[in-house]
Amino acid sequence: MLKKIFLIFILSLAILIGVIYISVSTTDQEFKTCEILNIANLDTVDFHNHDSVLVAANILYKGNTIKKIVQGEQYRDVWETPIKAPIAFLDTLKGGLQIIDEGGGQQTHSLKLKAKNGTVYTLRSVTKNPEPLIPEFARTLGIENIIVDGISAQHPYAALVVAELAQKSGVLSTQPQLLFLPKQSRLDTYNSKFGNRLYLLEQEDSGNAHWTKLPNAWKVVDTEELQLLKMDYGKDLTVEYNFLVRARLFDLLIGDWDRHAKQWGWIIQKNSGKLLASPLPCDRDNAFFKIEGLVPTVISNKAFIPDLQNFEKDIDYLPGLVMDFDTYFLRNIDEKIFIQEAKYLQTNLTDKAIIEAFKVWPREIYDLNGEEIIEKIAERRSELVEYAIKFKEVLNQRQPLTKPLKGSKDNEISPKLIKCFECLP
Repeated sequence: MLKKIFLIFILSLAILIGVIYISVSTTDQEFKTCEILNIANLDTVDFHNHDSVLVAANILYKGNTIKKIVQGEQYRDVWETPIKAPIAFLDTLKGGLQIIDEGGGQQTHSLKLKAKNGTVYTLRSVTKNPEPLIPEFARTLGIENIIVDGISAQHPYAALVVAELAQKSGVLSTQPQLLFLPKQSRLDTYNSKFGNRLYLLEQEDSGNAHWTKLPNAWKVVDTEELQLLKMDYGKDLTVEYNFLVRARLFDLLIGDWDRHAKQWGWIIQKNSGKLLASPLPCDRDNAFFKIEGLVPTVISNKAFIPDLQNFEKDIDYLPGLVMDFDTYFLRNIDEKIFIQEAKYLQTNLTDKAIIEAFKVWPREIYDLNGEEIIEKIAERRSELVEYAIKFKEVLNQRQPLTKPLKGSKDNEISPKLIKCFECLP
């Protein structure tokens, strides 16, 4: 009997492995840019004669029935659905923009741009490039498509709605807008990599702070520079903790699980030698994250990657969403503030406000999953006070950090500042 059970197990495992290989072998591409559908020859067309293009964010994630079962449905239909995107030229956009530098993280290609008035913007590619994330063993085993295909769990237009929801919630954002950037003379040597692609144009998360409209705004800094400022100013630099708690509870509402220190800017207000830092959430690639299918479900199990969570009507495992970032900044904040900010969000993010925010999406995209996402946000909102209390309970169980926060200048900050932001006297 045991031998028979063992043979059945081996056979089942072999079938499963075979199905996975069939699924991942449906495409051998690792990267593809957007697909322009209403213009046949991109090399000869004069985009100045057009005001928009019909474009699909990426058709790389199309999947057959086996792929959708094994690797999930995700947002494949959203990525391949054509929408109209306005065409932009750098010599006229925002009064004329000059390229400062190339930037971007592991997945996103980006350009830093500067306007004539000194305001800095970022162009962030909607299409992601997962090639740097693919481990060598995955290439050796021929399963790299599991990593590549994982981008289909991200909603390509989430950031547009999140900015609208943030505005209605009293949470800051980088105010992204969607545009198509054709090849053009001002791109110069960047044409081959950045031309003819779909982007989000965003306010910069470090540098000039005038665009924020906050009183006495001095500059926008990243978390590393915030820590260095803390060493210089000590108790004369404080964080607007109510806003930070509100922003983190807002993250729970939209299911944005990836909120480490590199995902934040800080708007510094300077008044009579005192500094106040207000949080600026950045990079909304993982809002409304959707995990389906056999392989993604196993990978995202809380026993393996507890913070990688599917966006559902309720939060599956809240401790997985409490990060070192929260321990560093919020561990000593009173529970009353968490409850107060949860109620603030419940009051301001009404059903009407949520529905209005989604009007920023093209109708084609809204029809695919707009109502479903709205229902999930509304359900999470109804439980937000309970989530806030649980969030604080998890923080109470955490100990101060013993190693530098990810994104810290560990060789330049005081040992006391490593433990928590307010630990420096």
